[in-house]
Amino acid sequence: MATQACKKGAVRVNGDIVKPSRDVYQGDVITLRKEQINYQLEVLDLPESRVGAKLVDIYRKDTTPKEAFETNEMLQYAKTYYRKKGVGRPTKKDRRDLDDFTESPEEENEA
Repeated sequence: MATQACKKGAVRVNGDIVKPSRDVYQGDVITLRKEQINYQLEVLDLPESRVGAKLVDIYRKDTTPKEAFETNEMLQYAKTYYRKKGVGRPTKKDRRDLDDFTESPEEENEA
């Protein structure tokens, strides 16, 4: 997943787009775009060897501004339906759901 994110340009180290094989060093700032939020992580130290997920927080500091999460929350409210349910013309998804609901078992056998 990390390799794909790097190839898409969603990962930056010190403001530069990086390749998946890029090494990080103590003091680097990693910016990661995930679910429309720009996470900012600061590398505090590098472990001697691989560590479990629970111990990763020892080696990094999350410096993501709170405004980024608030903006994401506002986007969630904006994604609600543009119309109230039951008002206006049905969408394509509504029509397909109705067709599936009203289709008789005999019609399913013919298809």
